[in-house]
Amino acid sequence: MKQIIQDLKSGETILEEIPVPQIKRGHVLIKTHRSLVSLGTERMLVSFGKASYLEKARQQPDKVKQVFEKIKSDGLRPTIETVMRKLNEPIALGYCNAGEVIGVGEGVSEFKMGDRVVSNGNHAEVVNIPKNLVAKIPDGLSYDEASFTVIGAIALQGIRLINPTFGETIVVTGLGLIGLIAAQLLKANGCQVIGLDFDQQKVDLAKLWGVNAIKVDAATNPVKTIEDLTNGVGADAVLITASTKSNDVIAQAAQMSRKRGRIVLVGVIGLNIQRADFYTKELSFQVSCSYGPGRYDSNYEDKGQDYPLPFVRWTEKRNFEAILQALASKQLDVLPLITEKLQIDAFQEIYGDIAKSNSIASIIEYPGNINIQQTSVEVTAKSFSGQKGILGIIGAGNFTKGMIVPILKKLKAPIKYIASSGGLSATSTAKKYKIANATTNYMDILNDPEVDAVLVTTRHNAHAKQVLECIEKGKHVFVEKPLALTLGELEEIERAYHQSNVKLMLGFNRRFSPFIQDAKKQLGNTNHPISVIATMNAGFIPEDHWVQDMNVGGGRIIGEACHFIDLISYLTGSKVEKIIMNAIGPDYKAGTDNASILLRYQNGSQGVINYFSNGSKAYSKERIEVYSQGKTMVVDNFRKSYYYGFKSSGMSKSQDKGHYNQFKLFLDNIKEGGPELIPFDDIMNTSRAAIKAVESLQKAKWIDVL
Repeated sequence: MKQIIQDLKSGETILEEIPVPQIKRGHVLIKTHRSLVSLGTERMLVSFGKASYLEKARQQPDKVKQVFEKIKSDGLRPTIETVMRKLNEPIALGYCNAGEVIGVGEGVSEFKMGDRVVSNGNHAEVVNIPKNLVAKIPDGLSYDEASFTVIGAIALQGIRLINPTFGETIVVTGLGLIGLIAAQLLKANGCQVIGLDFDQQKVDLAKLWGVNAIKVDAATNPVKTIEDLTNGVGADAVLITASTKSNDVIAQAAQMSRKRGRIVLVGVIGLNIQRADFYTKELSFQVSCSYGPGRYDSNYEDKGQDYPLPFVRWTEKRNFEAILQALASKQLDVLPLITEKLQIDAFQEIYGDIAKSNSIASIIEYPGNINIQQTSVEVTAKSFSGQKGILGIIGAGNFTKGMIVPILKKLKAPIKYIASSGGLSATSTAKKYKIANATTNYMDILNDPEVDAVLVTTRHNAHAKQVLECIEKGKHVFVEKPLALTLGELEEIERAYHQSNVKLMLGFNRRFSPFIQDAKKQLGNTNHPISVIATMNAGFIPEDHWVQDMNVGGGRIIGEACHFIDLISYLTGSKVEKIIMNAIGPDYKAGTDNASILLRYQNGSQGVINYFSNGSKAYSKERIEVYSQGKTMVVDNFRKSYYYGFKSSGMSKSQDKGHYNQFKLFLDNIKEGGPELIPFDDIMNTSRAAIKAVESLQKAKWIDVL
């Protein structure tokens, strides 16, 4: 299928061929008939992409600060690689989609095949959208009109925050697409609407709906104009839908408001607010968030948990439905706003010079002859005949794109597939690294007899299922940590593994770091007990991040601290016998962000893992300390090591957490055979210990691991 994307690095807009997305639980699969180009938002994205690196930095000073902090902690080279990776990631354009339901995910009951619907889907022939971001189109309403729903909801949410009453005077500053829709909705609400814009065409359009629209030019004083039109009272409220870097708009909005007036910002403007403008009139100012309540709430959008109507009357989905009713009843007229209608193949007529476009609303039409079964696309023609160690990758997230695939390409690994559920990230990664095929159906990988090994790099709750499927298909499997989220899943994997001939490898890369390899060598093969302290300055992750969800990410101890359990086990040369964990906070889910774990080993060694999210970003992210027989060694952020009491004084080099060595050894192991790099029993011991660490916190006692 075809999808419009933008290259953030160059600013180029591209029509990409990608596989059809897979339907997911709680989602609706939609074949697109129309999508609306939001020229304001998309012009801003394209302009940002075409800007120089210096100009990009000027536009995002907060990101520049993060870059400098990362340089201090991780070094220059890893930071540059991270920044360039972010700039190389494509953006899917568009969020105003109208089409037909062609797939209904598990847990969705309000939609059926063939329903005509709107959503915030991208400019793509097929989109896969969570059910709370989808609404049915009323009978008789065209796809052209329905495609305005989402942009209309943005305008409507701004109006809801203004809370206008019948007869009030509302100023709409900026008569672009959102402003013109907002003006109509305010008129339908019984308000006196005054519109301001620099463009005569938009002013004339606003007048069609009875708006007192005024063209602003050098000779116009907007504040004086509003004062004259309101007999010196001022506007009851100002809705700002303009897009400009100037601070004049917010200043003028304050000056033209009446005492105790309301100002709501929907657009993007300079916000250097002067206190005096707001102080004397006791003005209120609020920024509107997109489509309405529920936006950016993963529980609402991703998990489909609706807000109770008696308590939250207007969610983003209910705003969609309100706009659809306004369109169906002709209270909202959008057909005069359509400047052009183009087939998706002619997208460059819109995006080629979007910065200079005078269009108000551009509609993209879709042919409708899409093959919805096309879950794989060939990106680079390659033959794999006679090769060993052919790989398939399931998952194309940030870590896979930024770390795993670049290393595999340096190692000249034969990668036949990369899979992602949406298709875009897999396709863009395949294109960049010349991987043969991109797919949205990972069973294409498992069913291909040429594929020898599969890398599982998906979200944590999918790991166990996909590992079991790989084993069932006889594929060697590398899985990014964790192996599983529950003891039951571990038991299933253990049974399947012992009944197979596959190799299973977990992404415990730190044991393969040259710093750890050298430390192990210095310690020698003595069975004398040692003490290891591993401190992780992990950094803050929001409570609603998927990693924090115990059912999806398993929390940060199971999902991330397992790295250090494996590392300490490797250094001690023993297995975890017992474990106990303490954490900040009364709730164990929240507490696992800041926790200390004590490990007791079979050979008498002990380990301490301090996993903290409340530290400074300027401090080293990882620090390992080893104490043994009057000697001490420290590994600082995998950039330097210091030895005390050893013949060597340590080592220093670019940050190396062992990823390269890990994959080199894994590929050699798949091609040439030999014992597994990490014994299966050790993998299971570490995995059980991570899960039981959380159990120990809940029960506040030591828990047996063996």
